[in-house]
Amino acid sequence: MENRNSFLQPRPFFLLTLSLIIAVAAASVYGSDDGAFSRPPARNVLITPHARAESEPQQVHVSLAGKDHVRVTWITDDKHVSSVVEYGTTEAGPVKYEATASGEHTKYRYFLYTSGTIHHVRIGPLKPNTVYFYRCGGIGPEFSFKTPPATLPIEFAVVGDLGQTEWTQSTLQHINGSDYDVFLLPGDLSYADSQQPLWDSFGRLVEPYASRRPWMVTEGNHEVESFPIIFPHGFKAYNARWLMPYKESGSSSNLYYSFDVASGLVHVIMLGSYADFDSNSDQYKWLAADLGKIDRKVTPWVVVLLHAPWYNTNEAHQGEGESMRSEMEELLYDNRVDIVFAGHVHAYERFTRVYNNKADPCGPVHVTIGDGGNREGLALRFKKEAVSAPLSLYREPSFGHGRLRIVDEKRAHWSWHRNNDSSSVVADEVWFNSFSASEECWPRKGGNVDGGGGLSARVGLDEL
Repeated sequence: MENRNSFLQPRPFFLLTLSLIIAVAAASVYGSDDGAFSRPPARNVLITPHARAESEPQQVHVSLAGKDHVRVTWITDDKHVSSVVEYGTTEAGPVKYEATASGEHTKYRYFLYTSGTIHHVRIGPLKPNTVYFYRCGGIGPEFSFKTPPATLPIEFAVVGDLGQTEWTQSTLQHINGSDYDVFLLPGDLSYADSQQPLWDSFGRLVEPYASRRPWMVTEGNHEVESFPIIFPHGFKAYNARWLMPYKESGSSSNLYYSFDVASGLVHVIMLGSYADFDSNSDQYKWLAADLGKIDRKVTPWVVVLLHAPWYNTNEAHQGEGESMRSEMEELLYDNRVDIVFAGHVHAYERFTRVYNNKADPCGPVHVTIGDGGNREGLALRFKKEAVSAPLSLYREPSFGHGRLRIVDEKRAHWSWHRNNDSSSVVADEVWFNSFSASEECWPRKGGNVDGGGGLSARVGLDEL
């Protein structure tokens, strides 16, 4: 049977052509309305080839997988490779690894494409703020990653709508130019859009970065890849390749989950813009339960990521996050979420603290950061009234990335770094306080609440 399946595998050029036809046919399901606004020419798509033996690991990435554990994921063309990770705090050399863990493997089919064997191995318990060396499947190169710290400060690199273009490469190089602890991606990873070999290319492109720091992702519209009757539920490639700690966080779906870092001082919630979210949905009930478990005396910071922004003054994707906002925003507000990151709109925008379309000192800061480098280019046009909009404090259609540095239990610093070809420029930054430090915003007694975590911002070097 395996030989026959192997014989049926199409040539890459034919497969890409067929996948493009499929992508066009499926565009009405998960496509965007990108033709409605103007964009500059995007840079070339990068196809990253497979340069290792069939039995050697490729597309290696690591993700957090519960308290003191990390999940190592990789793909092999050889189905006989064991799902085993050897790891330790000393480079292998003549010294053997200190520990070994076994895991699981899977593969999937999408029309004529069959993936390689996808391995997932959960390793640990691990020490915080420690470099671990590891080898996948007992063969091939050695990799290393660093675990997040057990205490504050902690730094997140944040970027959405990454893709795999020359702009993507520039963004990743800029991120890599300064150390960070965890990578957060609010949807739209590979832009494969049903062209499955592009998932493989994306995995190879990000491996030098994703194998060294935990990458935590949630889905965007470009991950859906549904097709009527044949693949009605979508997310086939995404769920197989990017397994996140949904089980560890009590979720029933890989499309939404949560995790803690810095010994529980920071709680991060990854929501699914393309999973059901109404008040009767599993996601809504899970979110309510997850938020209800948080003790803000123990966990002073709560961060949320989702794909389609709830607040947006760009002409692109207007109103696409509104239905989710109307269902879930009150949950986030009542539980004093500190900041919400979104992607989808290919530009950068930062809002003041907001709730129910009004400035509210007890609402979260909303940031759109869908500017990682995707092949579709930038969303250039903001609505004319955005210039004088009291909610939107900074907006710019440029590629770049963000950094959230949580300094201590009360203070955090956010900065947005614009891509200027070979350099990265800090174009927007803001300090803000955690709601855990606010007496005025606890508890909510109905209506808007005065006081709360204050913002002090700088745009460039100018004080707002």
